Amino acid sequence: MNENYKNKNVPREVEGLSRLMDSKFSLPGTKFRFGVDPLLSLIPGIGDVISFLISGSLIGIIAKHGASRKLIVLMTLNAFVDAVLGSIPILGGIFDFFYKANERNVKMLRKHYQQGKYQGSGKGVIITVLITILVLLALLIWAVWEIGEWLFGYIQQYL
Repeated sequence: MNENYKNKNVPREVEGLSRLMDSKFSLPGTKFRFGVDPLLSLIPGIGDVISFLISGSLIGIIAKHGASRKLIVLMTLNAFVDAVLGSIPILGGIFDFFYKANERNVKMLRKHYQQGKYQGSGKGVIITVLITILVLLALLIWAVWEIGEWLFGYIQQYL
């Protein structure tokens, strides 16, 4: 994570979990970093659901710390795009190595704080966040199911 963006207002658990999911590890001899998120996507279907749930929990923590509704919606859409595109076989796994939705969300939160848009406790937003994440989770599970059915049908056609 770029040191220039450090801001003590970003909760430590958000920083740490975001880093674990998106950039904890590096390939020796390169600057390329990756986290657990693309590794989870190697587990067909369920890996992307787990990753989305972790991203959702980060967004919940961020909402609790005073992010605006607009920012929460943008972060949720960001995590949803990561989960849906990441669930596409093979290409989604590659996408997960580069997109890093959680780190994007942390950068948006830092910018939000730097612009002075901090709103104090976001307890009123948490219910909205939970409902949104549950609806998007249901859509993600449905999309993964449909992709799986299509893939298995395609494979069976040629066997």
